[in-house]
Amino acid sequence: MGTPPGYRPSAWVHLLHQLPRADFQLRPVPSGFAPQEREYQQALLLVVALAGLGLGLSLILIAAYLIRVCCCQPPGPPGTKSPPPGGGCVTWSCIAALLIGCPPRSAGIGIGFYGNSETSDGVSQLSSALLHANHTLSAIDHLVLETVERLGEAVRTELTTLEEVLTQRTELVAATRGARRQAEAVTQQLQGLAFWQGVPLSPLQVAEDVSFVEEYRWLAYVLLLLLQLLVCLFTLLGLAKQSKWLVIMMTVMSLVVLVLSWGSLGLEAATAVGLSDFCSSPDTYVLNLTQEETGLGSDILNYYFLCNQAVSNPFQQRLTLSQRALANIHSQLQGLEREAVPHFPSAQKPLLSLEETLNVTEGNFHQLVALLHCRGLHKDYGAALRGLCEDVLEGLLFLLLFSLLSAGALATALCSLPRAWALFPPSDDYDDTDDDDPFNPQESKRFVQWQSSI
Repeated sequence: MGTPPGYRPSAWVHLLHQLPRADFQLRPVPSGFAPQEREYQQALLLVVALAGLGLGLSLILIAAYLIRVCCCQPPGPPGTKSPPPGGGCVTWSCIAALLIGCPPRSAGIGIGFYGNSETSDGVSQLSSALLHANHTLSAIDHLVLETVERLGEAVRTELTTLEEVLTQRTELVAATRGARRQAEAVTQQLQGLAFWQGVPLSPLQVAEDVSFVEEYRWLAYVLLLLLQLLVCLFTLLGLAKQSKWLVIMMTVMSLVVLVLSWGSLGLEAATAVGLSDFCSSPDTYVLNLTQEETGLGSDILNYYFLCNQAVSNPFQQRLTLSQRALANIHSQLQGLEREAVPHFPSAQKPLLSLEETLNVTEGNFHQLVALLHCRGLHKDYGAALRGLCEDVLEGLLFLLLFSLLSAGALATALCSLPRAWALFPPSDDYDDTDDDDPFNPQESKRFVQWQSSI
C-alpha cells in the first residue's frame, strides 16, 4: 500500500490500536476497522459502557461517603454553636477542586477548549481536502465536456464546409475526411476520461455533511464547557457568600454536569479507539468503501489512492491515442493549407477556424493530462488523513483528558458541598443582629424593663 505524502500513523494511533477489544460476551475482537460488523460495533459500545460503569461507581462512592459523613458523625455537645472540626478543610478542598477544573485558564477548561479547537481544525482540514478534490474532479468533467463539444461543432460545421469547398479534388476531400475520423476518435477517447461523471458519490456533499455535523458537535462542547464554568463560578460565589440555597442548587447542577462529563468521556473514548483502528491502515477500507459507493474499477481507485510506480495510469492509453490523433489532425490541416488555399481561397476561413479549435483542444488536453495525474488527488487524500488522524485524534485525546479532570473535580465537589453548606450559619440566627435593632429580642426585653421602672 502507498502511504499518502506527509502522513505517518502517530504513536497514539499505534498505542490505541494495540488495546484489546471484546464484544458483549467478552470474546476477543480483531482491531481492524470494520464498523459494519456486529462484533466490532459491540466492542465500541463496550468502551462506552465502561464510561457508564465509571459514572455508576463514582455515584456509589459519593453516596457512600455522604452517608458515612451524615450518619457516622458523633453529635456535638448540646447548646454549642461552634462548627465541627475539619470544616475549613472541607470548604477549602471543595474550592481547590473547583479551581482546578473551572477557570478558563485552569487545567480542566483550558484543555477542553484546546481539544475542541484542535478537533474542529482537523475536521476543517478534512472538509478542505474534500472540496479541493471535488474541484479537481469537476474540472476534469468540465474540460472533457468542453473539448468534446468544441470538436463536435468543428466536425459538423468547418469540416463539412471544407469538404463541400474541396469537392473537385478527391485527394483533398480524402484528407479532410481523414481529419474528421481523427477528430471523432479524439472525441471518443476523451469521453472515457471523465471517470467521475455520473458517480452518485459527491465529495462536495460529503464535505457539507461533515461540516454540518461538526458545527453542532463544536457547539455542544462549547455549551458543555460554559455550563461547567458557570456551575463552578456560581458554586464559588455561594461558598463565598455562604448562600445555602445557591450552593444546594449548584450541587444539583454539578451532578448533572458530572453525568454529562462521563457520557462525553464514553463517546470520546469510543471515537478515539475506532479512529485509531481506521488510521492504522486506512487505504484498504477507503478503497473498498469508495468502490462500493461509486462502482469505479479497482485500477482507477488504486492509481489515485496509492499513487506509486507499481500502479500504472489507467488513462495512459487513451491519452496516448488522443495525442497521436491530435498530431495527425494538425499535420493534415497543415497539408490542406498548403495544397488547398492557393487553388480554393474560400477554404482558408474554415481552415483557420479549425486551427483555432485545434489549439484550444491541445491546451485543454495538456490541462487534462495534469489533472488526471494521481499527484493532485493523492495529495488531497493525504491532507484528509492528516486532518482526521492527527488533529482530530489529538483533539479527542485532549477532550478525553478534560472529561476525566472534570469528572474528578465534580466528584470531589459533590463530596464536599453538602458538608460545606452544613457549616453555614442558619438564617434565623440572631447573634449577628444589631444591638440597636428594635426587633432584636434582647433589645425588646430591655425596653419592657425600662417602661416598668418608669
